[in-house]
Amino acid sequence: MNNKIANMIDHTILKAFTTKEEVVKICSEAKEHGFFSVCINPTHIQLAKKELEGSDVKVCTVIGFPLGANTPEVKAFETKDAIAKGADEVDMVINIGALKDKNYDLVFEDIKAVVDAADKKALVKVIIETCYLTDEEKIKACEVAVKAGTDYVKTSTGFGTGGSTPADIKIMRDTVGSEIGVKASGGVRCEKDAIAVIEAGASRIGASASIAIANGSDEAGSGY
Repeated sequence: MNNKIANMIDHTILKAFTTKEEVVKICSEAKEHGFFSVCINPTHIQLAKKELEGSDVKVCTVIGFPLGANTPEVKAFETKDAIAKGADEVDMVINIGALKDKNYDLVFEDIKAVVDAADKKALVKVIIETCYLTDEEKIKACEVAVKAGTDYVKTSTGFGTGGSTPADIKIMRDTVGSEIGVKASGGVRCEKDAIAVIEAGASRIGASASIAIANGSDEAGSGY
């Protein structure tokens, strides 16, 4: 067991058909293996909070997920509701279309709405969905996220056409500097993948193949 890597993992289950039993299972796994958090859809926040009571494992949820096309007002409401129900961290998806349109004011407003709604009661991670962006757009998205006050930038939802790559992590880390976290999500399925993104600058990993990663498996685990 690689405890250092385990404690960087957000143990993730975000499929639309996720059951109560599956949420209970990943909470148990997170406690057993020492993962940093479980990342679940908002409907499961209270269940996860109850299952993780007395442990150090955090509850992470998603906002504006997976498309990012909700309005800032809706994302702000989602954030406040998630925190009220027990979320310790929120991973919000940017308005990808606005970024493509170079409407950086709207991208900023969108992120800032979530940061303000979190009001330092929960850590905020900004998902830029790298698979849809040029390198220039990745840089711009990270710059706007930092300006808006995010705690982390994150590569992917896991629902796009691709996940994280070491090259994207390096771009993001070089852009945000050392004070902001970088989360690699999607495509990290074994210890080798995890080491590659950590060496590129990732400080957190989102994965559903978390046990394979933490156990040092060379064989890719299934899932996110």
